[in-house]
Amino acid sequence: MFISLWEFFYGHFFRFWMKWVLRQMTGKCELQRIFDTYGGAQRTYRIENSLAYSKSKVLQNATQVSESELDRCVADIMKAKNICPEKDTSFQICMRTCLLQITGYKQLYHDVENVRKKPYDSGNVQHEKLLLKLWNLLMPTKKLKARISKQWADIGFQGDDPKTDFRGMGILGLINLVYFSENYTSEAHQILSRSNHPKLGYSYAIVGINLTEMAYSLLKSEALKLHLYNFVPGIPTMEHFHQFYCYLVYEFDKFWLEEEPESIMYFNLYREKFHEKIKGLLLDYNAVLTLKT
Repeated sequence: MFISLWEFFYGHFFRFWMKWVLRQMTGKCELQRIFDTYGGAQRTYRIENSLAYSKSKVLQNATQVSESELDRCVADIMKAKNICPEKDTSFQICMRTCLLQITGYKQLYHDVENVRKKPYDSGNVQHEKLLLKLWNLLMPTKKLKARISKQWADIGFQGDDPKTDFRGMGILGLINLVYFSENYTSEAHQILSRSNHPKLGYSYAIVGINLTEMAYSLLKSEALKLHLYNFVPGIPTMEHFHQFYCYLVYEFDKFWLEEEPESIMYFNLYREKFHEKIKGLLLDYNAVLTLKT
């Protein structure tokens, strides 16, 4: 209740008067002051909040524009805030970069969501090829005897047909597993080997799909903003989402072995502990969570 009242008064009264006073003192609007004071993710994050809290529809709508409308949008913002391009030569470039990151994040979420919504289809030739590619990447010296086989358990699937394990994350779960195995093949083999440990083992593929859900939920909740604003100077893409997933896989394996759980039955408990650890790291304005091998 108290927080809601504070947000109301701050958004409708205090913020307006504070901005007015600072503009009279500095001769610059809030957006200009942010550019002068901050860099990296903190700059983009503050610009995004400034636009969202603004009473100007021009500024509010700036976070929703398409890439093709960015230049016009920046010009409209400068006009609305009476910013002279000759006097502030860097504003246009800085604002355009921030808007690319802000709108790009929203688009990335939509792109990831669209892939997640696509179920694995055993009648889809491309889906089947991708699944067999995963096997060949992880088990290059061992031939898969049949499409439906108990062998799938060797790479951490639960049943004889892996398609049933992709229900929660759709084809996105498989794409992520293949991406990690293809781009970090040596690390994937090492982690798969460790996942077969007699005491500390876990189901490699199932955990991988679970980590896809973690990456997706962090993106959806906007917890990945600071990381992506630091990591990507322009528009974040699916490639950057896959890279973050790879970081989670690598770090979770280390975390699991360091924690030494008594049993796989405690997986959810340690999964949540790892999740909280990652969320804490993502709160840092300087966060850049990338796989370092």
